[in-house]
Amino acid sequence: MLTKATAKFIKSLQLKKYRKQEELFVVEGEKSVLEAITSDFTVELLVGTEEFYQRHEIDSTTFNIEKVSKKELAAIGSFKTNDGALAVLHQKPNTWLEVDNELALVLDDINDPGNLGTIIRIADWYGIDKIIASTKTVDLYNPKVIAASKGSFLRVNTFYTNLEEYLKKSSLVKYTAMMDGNNIHTAELSQTGLIIMGNEANGVSEEVLKHADHKISIPRFGGAESLNVAMATAIICDNFRRK
Repeated sequence: MLTKATAKFIKSLQLKKYRKQEELFVVEGEKSVLEAITSDFTVELLVGTEEFYQRHEIDSTTFNIEKVSKKELAAIGSFKTNDGALAVLHQKPNTWLEVDNELALVLDDINDPGNLGTIIRIADWYGIDKIIASTKTVDLYNPKVIAASKGSFLRVNTFYTNLEEYLKKSSLVKYTAMMDGNNIHTAELSQTGLIIMGNEANGVSEEVLKHADHKISIPRFGGAESLNVAMATAIICDNFRRK
């Protein structure tokens, strides 16, 4: 039986302050939870409904298992509806990622958790498993990021750092997404390098932009003012993979 103290503790992990303090985070939804508990993340606690445990045989000596009602599960999570499960996982350390002979994404101050989660999912789709993020980019373990990634955060590694310092050290070619860059349809694109995506409102910062080797843009054929950064990331990744 889930105690009130444990329920309150799980709920507190929706806030960055407590996630950072405890170095834990929450994954919700049956599919994502099943992937998470078999991943290389360390599981602290699994909370599921009677129906969930009937559908899946969970036997573990490494983490605690709790059974709750659908109402209780919805109350401790951030999903409006969740009739499956919720898991509390340990965060991974923010470890340096070396990008070599591959494509990786660089995110300059992405603010929206839905955008970051979707970008992680896009990276996973296109076989990109490393993301270098600025220190001001939204927290990877934000519940909305985890939800939007649809489990892809389990396969894509994210490293938060000072981007200017990181880019200085990297010898890879750097492609920066810009409104006034060269047409990506005709640009020469490599299968190795860093693809830099900027902030939703301000684009790529001047400090990061000065490290760009190539400025690229998605050609516009209609009247829309701009593209959502996650959508733009998908289009750019697709062009790199097609080349």
